[in-house]
Amino acid sequence: MKARVHVMLKDGVLDPQGAAVAHALGALGFDGVEGVRQGKVIDLELVETDTAAAEARVREMCEKLLANTVIERYDIEIG
Repeated sequence: MKARVHVMLKDGVLDPQGAAVAHALGALGFDGVEGVRQGKVIDLELVETDTAAAEARVREMCEKLLANTVIERYDIEIG
């Protein structure tokens, strides 16, 4: 079973990488970009066959390692 985790900074947390990308886009002539938030995507291959159990396991992984839950939020896709 496959799982995909999207990790993004929470609203209100400064995103210096996103600001740098927004600045670079403007410098390259891509006008009209008011803001950029940068995150990460983590793809996992799981041996689990039960969807609910897989999601619970990935949630545990996120809470312990994959996301800094103080400043980041995450979304899980199981498929």
